[in-house]
Amino acid sequence: MLSGTPLYVLLLVGGIVALYAGAELLVAGAGRLALGIGLRASTVGVTVIAFATTAPELFVATIGALDVSTDIGLGAVVGSNIANIGLVLGISALVRPLSVSETVMRRHVPFMVLAAFLLVALGANGTIGRLEGGIFLLVLAGFTVYLLYYVNADPAPMIDEPDAGGGITLRDGALVIGGLIALVIGSRWLVSGGTGVLSALGVPDLVIGLTVLALGTSLPELAASVVGAVRDETGFAIGNVVGSNIYNVLAVLGVVALITPIDIAPSTLRLELPVLIVFTVLLVAMMGYGRRLTRLDGAALVVGYGVFLSLLFL
Repeated sequence: MLSGTPLYVLLLVGGIVALYAGAELLVAGAGRLALGIGLRASTVGVTVIAFATTAPELFVATIGALDVSTDIGLGAVVGSNIANIGLVLGISALVRPLSVSETVMRRHVPFMVLAAFLLVALGANGTIGRLEGGIFLLVLAGFTVYLLYYVNADPAPMIDEPDAGGGITLRDGALVIGGLIALVIGSRWLVSGGTGVLSALGVPDLVIGLTVLALGTSLPELAASVVGAVRDETGFAIGNVVGSNIYNVLAVLGVVALITPIDIAPSTLRLELPVLIVFTVLLVAMMGYGRRLTRLDGAALVVGYGVFLSLLFL
């Protein structure tokens, strides 16, 4: 029976394999699903796929807050949102320049910016309590209603996507469900392996959340977005990250705060939260210029993420 370091390594490798397989299934199934029910790929990416790939963050943040400390949950969410922008979109743009649709810029990106600034504003006093958690969930409900209204009012154009609205098949649903299951299992394996290694080295909970857990829970987004970019499904790459960053703050922290108040360390207020705002504003500026993320933009995001990681260990 494997134990210790060999088991952690096996979990890491198994997690990576499961994440890649899950991403392949998810992107393939979601693409057909978007056409089948008459939705744009970007809309599916920012809703169904983004919410589903947020499941690892929700699981890690909730269990971590209950069993370890709220530092685990807060670190996983903040670190994951920074990784989504710096690493996920950075690498995806390096693979293939990403076009940004008018729908994402006008309807979805403002909510991502709102969620980031709301987190900083409500956490400025050092605590996110049940009241703040309730506010997050109310804003999430408003976002969901807003999306559903526009989905019904503005379906995908039949001219651009002639197969749209043709219905979905059991195979489409099976691909999506199978992909999501593989992503969740793969992320849990990878997080377990990475956490075991760092815990043995005495790394603090917040740093574990900001690094290994954040990277691990962002791998579903990374895998899905990179595979989407390779297949030229850039609507998924952008929409998935924008939606995931919205749900991470509003849904995950909202639920965790209702369960137990989240304490925010002064160091987090000085470094991690300002970095989240900088990455969010930088991404919006990049997307607004020319409505695309170029390979140069991708390189800048990846380098910026590397600088952020280095600052954590100074």
